[in-house]
Amino acid sequence: MGATYATHAQAGTIGLLSAPQVKQAPNDNDRVSLPGNVSPFATAENDRGAVADSQSLEHLQLLLKRPADRETALEQFMQAQQTKGSPNYRQWLTAEQFGQQYGPSQLDIDAVTSWLKSHGFTVNQVYPGGTMIDFSGTAGQVRSAFRTEIHHLNVGNVAHIANMSDPQIPAAFAGVVQGLVSLHDFRPHTNFKPHSDYTFTSSGSTYQAVVPADLAKIYNFTPLFNAGITGTGQTIVLIEDTNVYSTADITTFRSTFGLPTATFTQVHPGSCTNPGVVTGNDGEAELDVEWAGAAAPGATLELASCKDTTTTFGGLIAIQNLINASGTPPAIMSVSYGECEAANGATANAAYVSTYQQAAAEGVSVFVSSGDEGAASCDANQTKATHGIGVSGFASTPYNVAVGGTDFGDTYAGTNSSYWSSTNGSTYGSALSYVPEIPWNDSCASVLISTKSGYSTPYGTSGFCNSATGKAYYLTTASGSGGPSGCASGTATTSGVVSGTCKGTAKPSWQSGFLGNPADGVRDIPDVSLFAANGVWGHYYVYCYTNTAGGGVACTGAPSAWAGAGGTSFASPIMAGIQALVNQKIGASVGNPNPTLYSLAATEYGSSGSSSCNSSNGNGAGASCIFYDVTLGDIDLDCTGTHSCYRPSGTYGVLSTSTTSYAKAYGTGTGWDFATGIGSVNAANLVNAWP
Repeated sequence: MGATYATHAQAGTIGLLSAPQVKQAPNDNDRVSLPGNVSPFATAENDRGAVADSQSLEHLQLLLKRPADRETALEQFMQAQQTKGSPNYRQWLTAEQFGQQYGPSQLDIDAVTSWLKSHGFTVNQVYPGGTMIDFSGTAGQVRSAFRTEIHHLNVGNVAHIANMSDPQIPAAFAGVVQGLVSLHDFRPHTNFKPHSDYTFTSSGSTYQAVVPADLAKIYNFTPLFNAGITGTGQTIVLIEDTNVYSTADITTFRSTFGLPTATFTQVHPGSCTNPGVVTGNDGEAELDVEWAGAAAPGATLELASCKDTTTTFGGLIAIQNLINASGTPPAIMSVSYGECEAANGATANAAYVSTYQQAAAEGVSVFVSSGDEGAASCDANQTKATHGIGVSGFASTPYNVAVGGTDFGDTYAGTNSSYWSSTNGSTYGSALSYVPEIPWNDSCASVLISTKSGYSTPYGTSGFCNSATGKAYYLTTASGSGGPSGCASGTATTSGVVSGTCKGTAKPSWQSGFLGNPADGVRDIPDVSLFAANGVWGHYYVYCYTNTAGGGVACTGAPSAWAGAGGTSFASPIMAGIQALVNQKIGASVGNPNPTLYSLAATEYGSSGSSSCNSSNGNGAGASCIFYDVTLGDIDLDCTGTHSCYRPSGTYGVLSTSTTSYAKAYGTGTGWDFATGIGSVNAANLVNAWP
C-alpha cells in the first residue's frame, strides 16, 4: 500500500473515508425498485406457483455501491497501480484497506444490516471489501422485505425457483444499495464443448489433437521451460462449484505427457460448503487444472470451490472468500463459466464488476473464458441464435482478461503436413512450429466452412446453412465468443435480448483507440485468444476425465482414445498459466494484465498492423512477434427470428449487425477484432517483454 494511504489503516472499520449516503430512517412504505433483476425464464408460461414461505434461502448477497467520490478515487488509485514511476505502482491493497479506503460508510452498512435483521434475516457477514453483505433467510422474509415472490418454475421439464418481479428496497437506501445479486437457481454454464465428428466433402478424417507438447511448441513455451521459467513459486487458482472427479486423472495426465508431479490442492475458501463432485462440471474442473498445469508445469494448482446455494453460484462465493481473506490473496485466478448479460441481470453483472475490481486492486489477475457461442451468448448450447448479439457478464467487466478461442487454419489451407509430423514424440507431441490460426467456429455461418463445402454464401435458400449438409452437421452456436457489452445494466424489455434500458459497461481507457477496436463507448471482448476448437477442422484438446457418467472415458493406452474437447474453458486457464510464467520472471504480481497486454500490442501493431505478425504467415511469422494477429475467418452463427438475423430467404439466416444486409457478427480484421481480440500470443516473447 502506498505511503499516501498508510495513515488511513484502521482494522475493523469499513468506509473510513466515505460520507454516509443514508440520510433518513428506512420507511417500508416508501420504496424504489431495483430494475433488471428478473430471470428471463421467470414467465407466466413457466410459473408453477409460489414456494412455501418456509423455503430456506441461504447466502443471499446484497451488493452495495460506494459514493461517487470514492469510486473516482479508486479508479485513480488503480490507474496509479499500473503506472510505472508512480509511488503506488504495484502497491496492492489488502481487503481491509480496500474497504477502509473505498467502501461505503460503516454507518450506511449498519443501517442496511439493521434493516435486514428487522425483517428476520441472519446477517452472516459483511465482507471486508465493504460492498457485499451475505445473509440468509426464507422466501417469506424475502417477500416481506423486498416485495417480490419466489415461485416454482418448470423450464424444459426441469424444476427451478426464481423471483417473479424486481425486488424493492426502502427509498432511503437508494444511494447505497445496488441490488440483490440473485434470487433464483439458474446456474452459469461451463465453457467447453466435447469433441465431435464433422463431415467435409473435401477433407479427410485425420485429426491432429493437441497435447501439452504441442501447446509448448505452437505457442513457444519451450524456451521458457528450458530457462527454468515454469511457474515455480506461483499459485494458479481455478474457480469452480465442484471438486474434481478424481485426482488420479490429473496424475495420469501429467505423467503421460511428461509433466512433473503436480502440487495440487482442493480448498473451500472461508470454510464454505464443500460441493463434492458435480457430474459434468467435474470435467470442467479437471480440464482447467490439467491445462493450467500444462502451461505452467511448476506452478502450484489450487482448485477453489464452494457449493452452489439455492440462489448463489458457488464460484462467486469462492472468489469473494479468497479476495476478502486476511493476508495476500493468490495472484492468479481463472474462471471458465459464463452467462449472458441480459440473463445474468443488472445486479449480478455489477457483482462481477465489483468482485473483479477488488481482486485487481489487490494484485489479482483474473482470466475469464469469453464463451463458446460466438456473439450470441444468450444462446449458449443451442442449434441457432435467436436472441441476437450479447456477451457474457462474467467476461465483460473492465477488470478481467476475457480469453477468446481460435482454431488452426492449416486444414483450410491444405497445409497440415507443413505443421504436423506424421509421427508422435515420446510425450505424443507432433506440432512442428507455430500454426496459422483462424477463429474457432463450428457453425454453417462460418465463411470458411461454407466456402470449403462449395457454397458461395452461408445464407439464403441456396446458401450453406440451408443445405442438407449444413443442416445435418453445422447448425450450432459453438464458436469462440466476442462482442460488445450491451446489457450490463438496465432492463431488457425482450427476454434475453439487448433491448429496453439495457446499457453496456463503459469502455476502459486501455481499450479505447486501439487499432481495430470500434468507437462504440463500451467494453468489447475478447482481449486475447488461444486455440479452443473441438474438432471441426481436425484439431481439439486431449484431457483425462474418467467419469463416464459425465461423458468421460478411461485414460488408458494412447491419448487419442481419451476424452477430447474444445472451448474457451481451455484457453482461459492456459492464459492464467502464461501469467504465472510472467509473474515468476518479473518477481511480482500485476493485477489486471490488460493495460500491459494492450500497450505491448499497440507497440507491435502500430497504426496499421504488423504484416510480419499476421497469423496467416504461420511458420513464417516474425521471430519477435508477441502477438499473432488473426485476420482470416469469423465467429458468425446461424440464426432465426428478427434479432440481429439476416435472412433474405430460407429457413436459417446468419447473425448480422444488420437485418437488411449481410454484416456478419463478427469477422476478423487488422489489429483488434470481436472474433479474437488482439490475437494469440507467443508465450516466450510475451514473458520476456513484460515490463
